[in-house]
Amino acid sequence: MYEPIRTKSVVHRVGTGNGDHPDYPHSSRGEALDIQLAGHLAALLAVTDELGLVESAERIAGQVARLRGEQPARLPHAPTGDTGDTGDTGDTGDTVTLHQRAHDLAARALLVAASRADTTAAILAAERMDAHAAALDSVGMAGAH
Repeated sequence: MYEPIRTKSVVHRVGTGNGDHPDYPHSSRGEALDIQLAGHLAALLAVTDELGLVESAERIAGQVARLRGEQPARLPHAPTGDTGDTGDTGDTGDTVTLHQRAHDLAARALLVAASRADTTAAILAAERMDAHAAALDSVGMAGAH
């Protein structure tokens, strides 16, 4: 019914640790999760910076630096002061979109942090999820009145 597979899988072509390609960089599951978590947190940092949540962004940047071993690249922003967890940037549509994106990224970071048993990153991600959910609720309620 189906045509048989004629080539070996990518895993077998790259090498399975039997000396096929000794110069190919291999990473452990823990290292792969560290890379993934740092990526999710870096994306969350970008959105948090865009929302203008300076204090929260600094905490996220600290976790990214811990995972990557260096400070994350960040766009310079005008010093506006921390606007709290609401991130009131003026345009409600943009704010809702940014908070939803930040909530989703924090959820992804929480899943990876839980997978690698990183309590510090998991707590930070859960706090950010709560803050963005509350911000979405307050924006939603403000728009309903």
